[in-house]
Amino acid sequence: MMMGIEKKIIVFVFISESLRGARVLVTGASSGIGEQMAYHYARFGAQIVITARREKVLQQVTEKCLSLGAQKALYISGDMSTESDPDKVVDFALEKLGGLDYLVLNHIGVTRFAMWDGDVNHVRWLMKPNFFSYIQMAWRALPSLEKSKGSMAIVSSMAGKLSNPFTAPYCATKSALNGFFGSLSHELAMKKSNVSISLITLGLIDTETALKAVRGIITTPAYPASEAALNIIITGATRQLELYYPWYTYVMNLIKDWYPSLTHHLIQNALNYNP
Repeated sequence: MMMGIEKKIIVFVFISESLRGARVLVTGASSGIGEQMAYHYARFGAQIVITARREKVLQQVTEKCLSLGAQKALYISGDMSTESDPDKVVDFALEKLGGLDYLVLNHIGVTRFAMWDGDVNHVRWLMKPNFFSYIQMAWRALPSLEKSKGSMAIVSSMAGKLSNPFTAPYCATKSALNGFFGSLSHELAMKKSNVSISLITLGLIDTETALKAVRGIITTPAYPASEAALNIIITGATRQLELYYPWYTYVMNLIKDWYPSLTHHLIQNALNYNP
């Protein structure tokens, strides 16, 4: 037990040192997991740029980051479903911070938690904020991250590993993220790149948006956004390839190919649905 505690202390000290003064861009940071990541980075003394659509809320988050100890905290509003804003946000962070050490991509577009109704145009649109903007921002930031031996954290979902009902468009975008950044991670390693990529697989988190969408439908417990955010930061800082949070996401990923019928049973019985 003591060895476990000592190891945690050593890791925390290492992270505290490596994040003090680190230049960080966090997307989707006006609420939920992104907001909590901004606060954790602030407590570690990082230099932070945050972005989301709501400028007024971003201003409030930025002010709190400064009060928590951020060396620098700036915001820029952006709509990741447009072609221009992903580049604009990265360029702003590079200019204001003088480069990047961490790129944390966490934003998502709005989608319904419901059975697919055949709306192909919505799927096409959702790919813009949930997928295309991610690869656009990653490419834009890559030269700076190469110079700093930096890290990317790509916030995905269990829905990208294991398909769930009521989330077909969302599952498609998260599967695309996993495929693209899994491949890019291999390519960077083969090129002896200085940049690490961490793929983040999340289950149900207790954000206001998530709980509102699934209320009365999903029986699975939600896990705290602050704890999820801290685990994401630790994963990026220690340059781990993957994070599964909470624990059951890893278990479900392990059994899905070995026991597909059991997996289907568990998924469908975690939902309240009466046709």
